[in-house]
Amino acid sequence: MLDSLPLSAKQIRSIAHATARINLWHGAIRSGKTIASLIAFLIAIAAAPSSGLIIIVGRSLQTIERNVLDPLQDDALFGPVARLVQHTRGATTAVILGRTVHLIGAADSRAEGRLRGLTACLAYVDEATLVPRGFWNQLLGRLSVPGARLYATTNPDNPGHWLRKEFINRAGQLDLRHWQFTLDDNPSLDPAYVAALKAEYVGLWYRRFILGHWVQSEGAIYEMFDAERHVVRELPHIERWLCDAIDYGTVNPFADLLLGLGRDGKGRAALYVASEYRHDSRATRRQLTDAEYSAARRRWLASVPQPGSNVLGVRPEWTIVDPSAASFIEQLHRDNTPSVMPADNTVLDGIRGVANLLASDRLFIHASATGLIDELPGYSWDDEAAEKGEDKPIKLDDHSCDALRYGVRTTEALWRPHIPTLEVAA
Repeated sequence: MLDSLPLSAKQIRSIAHATARINLWHGAIRSGKTIASLIAFLIAIAAAPSSGLIIIVGRSLQTIERNVLDPLQDDALFGPVARLVQHTRGATTAVILGRTVHLIGAADSRAEGRLRGLTACLAYVDEATLVPRGFWNQLLGRLSVPGARLYATTNPDNPGHWLRKEFINRAGQLDLRHWQFTLDDNPSLDPAYVAALKAEYVGLWYRRFILGHWVQSEGAIYEMFDAERHVVRELPHIERWLCDAIDYGTVNPFADLLLGLGRDGKGRAALYVASEYRHDSRATRRQLTDAEYSAARRRWLASVPQPGSNVLGVRPEWTIVDPSAASFIEQLHRDNTPSVMPADNTVLDGIRGVANLLASDRLFIHASATGLIDELPGYSWDDEAAEKGEDKPIKLDDHSCDALRYGVRTTEALWRPHIPTLEVAA
């Protein structure tokens, strides 16, 4: 298996020395840490005692399949070993090297209950910084078979994160080994691809996901936003009207952004915020009901001009709504609005997606979307939360920014095939 892969010296060392109770690979995206950890995990499965369960943990079953099982089943990576990894999509178990492996999603604190009562000999944790602290503690407690081991990978996070403070920084006091990887530690990457990745990430994301540093979030979130570059007065032909994305507000502003897929002046696919509907009840001194907002939305979409023509009116494929706005979602259903979907509200993933698009000049905003344009420069990290090890935006003047990340994140499956160079952190 090792002979078929171009491994770096750091990868080989980490595999050979992954014999501690806790073994952790952390650092830049696409840096080779996942492949090294998976090889070590396969070796551990082959040598695991017959007593005790083997577990793979991830943020969700889908991320386990994408980040762990799909690579293990890739013939190009693991050759004949890949055929010894069997899994049916959606199933909560897999068979790896003849051993049953249990797959556990750990999106929130409720996942801790899935570990109650079990005894484990081996565990693999994908995206460890996203696992709840209580779940991690419970998992360590369940690794009670003599010689039990935990293997984990993660991208860097805030330096105050519990994983760094309580485990990595205390490695000398614990039975723990860790290896930090940079993008240049992966010998299998094409140099042009590495250069493209380095160009696409900026600011916080560059420091974490390219350099592999645990750095604190501070300052402007979209520091790469430049009105001269990203604000346009003319729109290209829109090939797909992906969605209108809504951040709902009654006392706070209501913001609705229309997002389309078109091509820039270089012929590259890009996302366009083509129009914005916004109602600020404080400024107008008038609150609207759910029914009034729904009607206003329909009037607005009916008045949006099709770029390059005299035709008015667009029909987005999806209407994406702040998931907390249950009453408004119900109103849209009553008004027979098609394809209404609660937004994916994973904040950091949404912010990172918007930041990558802006940094690579794949997201443009029509000059009429003044609410969004006004908010973007001031959208900032919360310093108090950062001191506690959390990455959170300041919840002030963020309504159109929230709508933007809702739209970008939730429609990613629709636009990513057309904008393939942008990577998801892994």
